[in-house]
Amino acid sequence: MKKTWLESYPPGVPAEIDPARYSSVVAIFEESCKRFSNKTAYISMGASMSYAELDRQSRNFAAWLQSTGVQRGSRVALMMPNLLQYPVCLFGALRAGCTIVNCNPLYTAPELEHQLQDSGAEVIVIVENFAHTLQKIVANTAVRHVVTTSLGEMLGVVKGRVVNYVVRKVKKMVPTWQLPGSISLAAALRAGRAREFNAPQLSHQDIAFLQYTGGTTGISKGAMLTHRNIVANVLQADAWIDPVIKIGEEFIVTALPLYHIFALTANCLTFLRLGATNLLIVNPRDIPGFVKELGRYRFTAITGVNTLFNALLANPDFAKLNFSSLRLTLGGGMAVMAPVAEKWRQVTGVPLVQAYGLTETSPAVCINPFTETGFSGSIGLPISSTEVSIRDDDGEVEAGKSGEICVRGPQVMAGYFKRPGETANVFHADGFLKTGDIGYIDDKGFVFLVDRKKDMILVSGFNVYPNEVEAVVAMIPAVQDVACIGVPDARSGEAVKIFVVRSDPRLTAAMIIEHCHTQLTGYKVPHHVEFREDLPRTNVGKILRRALREGVPS
Repeated sequence: MKKTWLESYPPGVPAEIDPARYSSVVAIFEESCKRFSNKTAYISMGASMSYAELDRQSRNFAAWLQSTGVQRGSRVALMMPNLLQYPVCLFGALRAGCTIVNCNPLYTAPELEHQLQDSGAEVIVIVENFAHTLQKIVANTAVRHVVTTSLGEMLGVVKGRVVNYVVRKVKKMVPTWQLPGSISLAAALRAGRAREFNAPQLSHQDIAFLQYTGGTTGISKGAMLTHRNIVANVLQADAWIDPVIKIGEEFIVTALPLYHIFALTANCLTFLRLGATNLLIVNPRDIPGFVKELGRYRFTAITGVNTLFNALLANPDFAKLNFSSLRLTLGGGMAVMAPVAEKWRQVTGVPLVQAYGLTETSPAVCINPFTETGFSGSIGLPISSTEVSIRDDDGEVEAGKSGEICVRGPQVMAGYFKRPGETANVFHADGFLKTGDIGYIDDKGFVFLVDRKKDMILVSGFNVYPNEVEAVVAMIPAVQDVACIGVPDARSGEAVKIFVVRSDPRLTAAMIIEHCHTQLTGYKVPHHVEFREDLPRTNVGKILRRALREGVPS
């Protein structure tokens, strides 16, 4: 395989990284806490935590965990939004040698039950707002210790009480719950402070995270991400962004949930190694509140998904912010639309750089150079120590031809937890992971994503990729969001249907179809247009085409 992408690497980006530089994720954490001890590591709702305090608090949590009898490799589940408690418990559990099981706080009881049962988690840390969900199913799991926390717990005595009062009494966001034998996080940290902590010797082979796939298709599976996988991806990301960052001076906005692999690796871990301050946004769906929070700080970096950037741009107060410090904007999780990228650059003066990855790859696979000023639509170049192969049923295809994107590198998961059959199905014999995505590589090594294999629409024998249709519809200024699926059609087998959220009620289906006829071949033009107030989404805002196919309302 000729690595054509290496010739397009920006100056200073190495072809290879060395995962052996750190023995574990914990080694990265401890280095940063020592190096940046007096700097602010996290800010949440106006309260801050230094690297030194994070070191102390996570050590206390690790000691408490060990006092409960958990062993190296025991699974600890975390179920909370972006709060200061998250990094404390995350790094505490990792320091105790445990494996993290991230849980979406919005899980239903059956979804949570499946994940806890499948992972065999023995401990769970959960925000009280969602404790009623755990109450319904905890008896059916291996969970032995339940740790509860409140939204205001680490905000200081006065502010914490105010926040908890508003959340509990005014907004009534905490349904009644009972979890006999549970302990508060504050009590666990106090107990841990008085306990001895014995740091286990971790290796690259230890599993750092059981990161469950989003469940957008089939049953949710736990991707086994080892310490080597995560260390490698942190070093790969660091090598890529090194030309545009300043060690110890970055201030990154973390709006995507830390329990999601994108924010976990990109924001929480990579920028922690750089000594950055992470601004944790508890509820990014509250766009006015989010914009108001952004106005309080001079942020240098922000990550997100297309729908988040689009929502920010649609808020009139966003354009009034001071973007003089912003140097890095990274988009991933779903395709970035050209109109959104162009408007982002116009408003902020900074390009929206598109990246590509998946849970199974820790997650980064490709990132566009930060030296690029325009939006090409590419998902970027394969990052250091990463090979990308485009394959069809007959093997690797030539440059420019579409096929399944396959990936090999140190960031690729060890497999799916307790699912050897499914693990074998997603790997080629030579170790390349089958991503299920369709794409191609151009002659300069840039990778372009065409679409998900399963989302492809077949119209009279012709392939129609939803991303292409969505990109065309998104060109219309009155279109706020769009999603495309295939629906049964007696004449053509399938027909193209789009779901549109419009910002101008005067926009009609006929106007959209007329526009599409100017941009698309006839068989790609939507036959059906449905307007909606919103679209079904994952926890990070990615539109769920599967839910639309199944008729799930927004």
